[in-house]
Parts: sequence; C-alpha cells; structure tokens
Amino acid sequence: GGRQLMAKEQFERHKQPWNGEEAGKLKLLAGKGQGLKQIAKALNRSEESTKTFAKQNKIKIAKKR
Repeated sequence: GGRQLMAKEQFERHKQPWNGEEAGKLKLLAGKGQGLKQIAKALNRSEESTKTFAKQNKIKIAKKR
C-alpha cells in the first residue's frame, strides 16, 4: 500500500491540536464502547479527526452502525 495519507495528515494538522483532556475523554468513551459518531460529537470534533487521532494513539473505537 502506498502512503496516500500525507495530504490528509497535513490537512488535519491545521485544525485545533488535541490536548490531554480530549485524549483522555476519547479513551474513556471508546473504552465504554461508544461509537465514532457519539465520541466525535462529545468532543466537538469531526469523525475523520477523531478516527485519525484514535488510530495514531492506538485507541480502539467500537464500530457501530
């Protein structure tokens, strides 16, 4: 697989950086089995941003439909 992430990563970066409090909240909500939509909403983040951050920090988000 090629790395097509570059543009997206740069695009994400100019948004507000994540802080420890948000990271902790993300971990907590993900641990409770919340879906991406709920977590993104709770953190006031885009789902894309939430997903990217979780991936970078190896936080598992339950896949909910």
